[in-house]
Amino acid sequence: MGKVRTLHSCSECSQQVARWTGRCPGCGAWGTIEQRAAGGTASSGPVALQTLARDGDEERRVPTGFPGLDRVLGGGLVPASVALLAGEPGIGKSTLLLHLVAHLSAAGLSCLLASGEESRRQVALRAERLGIPGQAVTFVPGRQLGEVLEAARSLRPFLLAVDSIQALRDPESTSTPGGPSQVRACTDALVGMAKSEGIAVALTGHVTKEGDLAGPRTLEHAVDVVLTFDGDARSGLRVLSGGKNRFGQEGETAWFEMGSDGLREIDPSALLVSEGREAGSATALPQSGRRALAVEVQALVAPTDGPARRQATGLDARRFQLVAAVLDRCGRVPLARAELFGASSGGLRIEDPACDLAVAAALASAWAGVPPPEGSAFVGEIGLTGQVRGAPGMTQRVRAARAAGRTTVFAAADPVPDGLVRLVPVRHVRDALAWAAAGAARVAPEWPAEAHRAAERSKRAL
Repeated sequence: MGKVRTLHSCSECSQQVARWTGRCPGCGAWGTIEQRAAGGTASSGPVALQTLARDGDEERRVPTGFPGLDRVLGGGLVPASVALLAGEPGIGKSTLLLHLVAHLSAAGLSCLLASGEESRRQVALRAERLGIPGQAVTFVPGRQLGEVLEAARSLRPFLLAVDSIQALRDPESTSTPGGPSQVRACTDALVGMAKSEGIAVALTGHVTKEGDLAGPRTLEHAVDVVLTFDGDARSGLRVLSGGKNRFGQEGETAWFEMGSDGLREIDPSALLVSEGREAGSATALPQSGRRALAVEVQALVAPTDGPARRQATGLDARRFQLVAAVLDRCGRVPLARAELFGASSGGLRIEDPACDLAVAAALASAWAGVPPPEGSAFVGEIGLTGQVRGAPGMTQRVRAARAAGRTTVFAAADPVPDGLVRLVPVRHVRDALAWAAAGAARVAPEWPAEAHRAAERSKRAL
């Protein structure tokens, strides 16, 4: 009798491989390669995409209890996905993870919390302080990889929360916990378990002083979602932003406030923009993902006889210096021999180039000693020649301006249909800052004549 020939194929996509492997090269699923006889049901040719989906296999989204977190994730938590929550020590990653476990448990979904940085008693005290009933959280020590995997396969929870990946140790590896080899091995094992068992996994990870994730960069490639938890530890404001996301759009953000009872999701509009008009402040409209916000940008100009300092908090330091240089050269605002300080309200970090015009408005306002026009906001990227470039997402930005009570937006873009917000088109930084020329004429007679003419045009436009 001849030898029976066997095949190895994936149970999810029917991809055939020469020998058994842990991960399917076709669909990327883990633990789906099965050995079958040559006359079995394995497909021997290409398969149409619609035949790959079976009944009940559609992508399911599970609400987390935080609408903002659901938006960042792309609609909710996906079963069998692996999400990485990165942030500085003490920023609130463990608290957010405990809230997530409590919300899912209250919704009837089993969750398992593996903590390698806190003992069971410490986690219980934290849950009591946050008002979370202890019976809602199932705990397992999170320092030995084998114990965590065994507990997850035994209980088969919907979510396995690991706090943190740097504290987890694989006994088969000789390197120290938290090292590149350990982090890579533990993450690979957790990803394989999530895909084979259908368990969602949430990992926390620390970041370095430079803001990069501690451990190998390949850790970000291994997971499905990368979330960054940031904010000023001295204030209660926290920002959750989405980076890599295989199940949704990147760049979405959610805002939280840390209090004595834990994290609370908030609308930061009231915290990021002040109601009064003050010299040295302007309203920017940065966009993150599909959402825009109104954020107050502040500046201080102090004359000096010594070396001039340039310091920015919450703003891109290089773009801050570039905007100051363009103002000095093209806008005729003498800032070369002045110390310049810039900041964003609420400790929020702004990296949108479309906020250049707001930074320029704040600097010009601080130098001239006059506030920007009442109810104004600024959108535009400033080039080296002083020209103002347009910004994408003007519809969302105008909506953010309207929500913050702003009625006029200076921007290098065509008017956006809106009955409550008027757009003033500008092409050069001098046009956008002409309102400062009139006020500066009292203290700076050297302001060029074209700036005064621009100020008259701005008055007529307003």
